[in-house]
Amino acid sequence: MEVFLARQPIFDKKKNVYAYELLFRAGIQNFYTPNVDGDYATSNVISNSFFIIGIDKVTQGKPAFINFTKNLILSDAPSSMPKDLVVVEILETVEPEENIINACKKLKKKGYILALDDFVFSERFTPLIEIADIIKIDFLLTKGEKRKEVIKQCKNPKVKFLAEKVETSEEYETAIQMGYSYFQGYFFSKPIIISGKDIPSNKLNYLRILKEVNNPNANFNNIEDSVKRDVSLSYKLLKYINSAFFNLPVKVTSIKHAIELLGLKEIKKWVSLAAMGSMSNDKPMELMNISLIRARFCEHIALKIGMQNRSSDFFMMGLLSVVDALIDKPMKEILTDLPIDSDIKDALLGKANKFREVFNLAVAYEKAQWEKAIGFSKMLNIDEANIPHMFFDSVEWVKLNM
Repeated sequence: MEVFLARQPIFDKKKNVYAYELLFRAGIQNFYTPNVDGDYATSNVISNSFFIIGIDKVTQGKPAFINFTKNLILSDAPSSMPKDLVVVEILETVEPEENIINACKKLKKKGYILALDDFVFSERFTPLIEIADIIKIDFLLTKGEKRKEVIKQCKNPKVKFLAEKVETSEEYETAIQMGYSYFQGYFFSKPIIISGKDIPSNKLNYLRILKEVNNPNANFNNIEDSVKRDVSLSYKLLKYINSAFFNLPVKVTSIKHAIELLGLKEIKKWVSLAAMGSMSNDKPMELMNISLIRARFCEHIALKIGMQNRSSDFFMMGLLSVVDALIDKPMKEILTDLPIDSDIKDALLGKANKFREVFNLAVAYEKAQWEKAIGFSKMLNIDEANIPHMFFDSVEWVKLNM
């Protein structure tokens, strides 16, 4: 299967290539596909550039500007990428909320370069301006003296400005005179398409792997077994660990060795990104968030009702609860192909059992159906006062592990 992305160079004042911006492309046609979920687009760009084609081939060692949405910033997705090869480009749709500011400060502290995309000045963006390294100004939208005025408005002498969508020699010369440091646009180069070959993967297998890496008792041997069952994931992992970023003295040919080198925390992040890029297609990332929150929540409930010996099965039930929406197949057909216990299958198909009672409680609370949630908690003999804590712990857990 062929995969695609676009690459557009970013130049310095001497017209040397400083970096490349990597852009989502669904096919060989060199234009952005409208209505594509931003989380999916970025996950796809990361997967194609780092895990399939190879970032060393894509940028030849230059930094890569990659767009990050609010969800991906809050989930700390950028930190799975090498800080010397990635510029975290914060989309213009990301509001400067406190949690965003804190997440960006953490990235900055780790050494990442932060860029504000399609920037239009507003006082509310001051906290982001103070920590930004680069601010991108759209020369098609920002006209005349406003292109210079925005530099004065930002009042951060350390930040460098990038003029994007520069289409003429005159605009380029004007940008230099106004104090811009970097330049991007059709005057220099249109985006070019880069393609590579991906190995087809089984989406259902990613669910098994996600369950394994998120198991509280996860160990390297079990994760190795799960990854090795998927040739696509194995290929991507070995390509990633042998990339120029790690600069290892010897080539890593063992899946187990690769997992040990990354460590448990990083392999969880890597698998989540790789799985999202391959499994979700054009689905919103929120679907995966919902499934993981449910998985963790159901696991908590299992402990409360004395079924800790089957907590991983309750986790699997929550994880699978939106798989029909992810894969666009009927739940019954999907479950036929999965080697899971019959009580999990029955619960997901709506049949009454203890698993279904737990699932009903999780969904009712998630949807703020308070009366139903109270009724299901009484049915399970759970103190309803414990439910909010379990739910919010599940939400925080997903933030830490995605």
